[in-house]
Amino acid sequence: MKRQIFDFLRAAFPFLLTVGLWRLSAAFWNPGGVLALVPVFYCSFVRPTPWFAPAAVLTCFLVDYSFDTRLFWTAAYCLFYAINGFQTAVDLTRIDRRGITAFMTFFGAAVVILGIMHLNFTNILRGTWVFIWVTALYIPITWLLQRVADND
Repeated sequence: MKRQIFDFLRAAFPFLLTVGLWRLSAAFWNPGGVLALVPVFYCSFVRPTPWFAPAAVLTCFLVDYSFDTRLFWTAAYCLFYAINGFQTAVDLTRIDRRGITAFMTFFGAAVVILGIMHLNFTNILRGTWVFIWVTALYIPITWLLQRVADND
């Protein structure tokens, strides 16, 4: 019985972490719950988790709701999901360093597009800060996800 509870918690951890990171929204450290995109990306592309894609779309929608962007993050996720599904040159499940370069490409392109849509100096600084902060936290968050999944 104890083993079944631990297996359930291990399987539920990516979902719970994603919701937790979204709920920990703070204006400077986690605007709109954008840190929730780290487990969304990791569990969708680098280490595919069963039944995570619908939760990822819902999380992107929730980040859009908090960020006050009309389906921007949801569209970015769906576009990257489609590109990843059609391409055969890069296999994100076999990429080293838990896919940080692919995440930086995904997140950086989205931040640049958001910065161009509302171009001013403050938004450029905010976008730069959010990009640096989220990519810096990508490694510890994905390490935690990997440790929980591999811990037997």
